[in-house]
Amino acid sequence: MALEYVMSKYKILVVDDEESLCEILKFNLVKEGYEVITAYSAEEALSLDIKDVDLIILDIMMGELSGFGFAGILKRRPDTSEIPIIFCSALDGESDKIRGLDMGADDYIAKPYSVAEVLARVRSVLRRARRGVVAEPLQESMICYEGLEVNTSSKRCFVDGEEVALTRKEFDILVLLLSNRGTILSREQIMRQVWRDEVVVLDRTIDVNITRMRKKLKHYGNNIITRTGYGYGFEN
Repeated sequence: MALEYVMSKYKILVVDDEESLCEILKFNLVKEGYEVITAYSAEEALSLDIKDVDLIILDIMMGELSGFGFAGILKRRPDTSEIPIIFCSALDGESDKIRGLDMGADDYIAKPYSVAEVLARVRSVLRRARRGVVAEPLQESMICYEGLEVNTSSKRCFVDGEEVALTRKEFDILVLLLSNRGTILSREQIMRQVWRDEVVVLDRTIDVNITRMRKKLKHYGNNIITRTGYGYGFEN
């Protein structure tokens, strides 16, 4: 039963311009024990108070504002940047999946899909979100390097006192690298710690997340180094 994962009744937002699909997903998710709200466009979803949503199931091809555009807005907002996103779309090309994952999505499901598959993916994403990434050697909630401060409890990052909006994956990679300063971690190690049991993860996805994170961290981005053929690390 999916109820095994519904510890405090997770709230899920379903955004799709096909009302029938929204209602089918809502019916089955509610039956599994989730609280569900729906929106039939990205614009409608933006009008909702969604900062306390635990997961968004998002179509891509919708009206004037696409699912990609909507996800980009959420990832730039500090109060919504960490909400997990599952894209459900008829766009099933590799480039579409790569774009979705590069934007920080947690999973990508191609239409037509089975409800059972969606429910399984929802459980997997929520399980990972609840578990999070915890570096083994580090127990404290604050990781600091000079003016770079990361709070692993509140999931917030500051550069010289200014908050930086990182996506969930960017934040988790940064925590992992900072927790293992001076150590080069291979892509495989990063993948196992940050993406864990996700279905689709490409090397390029890791590279893109690190490139974006470097820019957001300003001069501290230079501390994230690449060792060609080995991987990435954070150097003092």
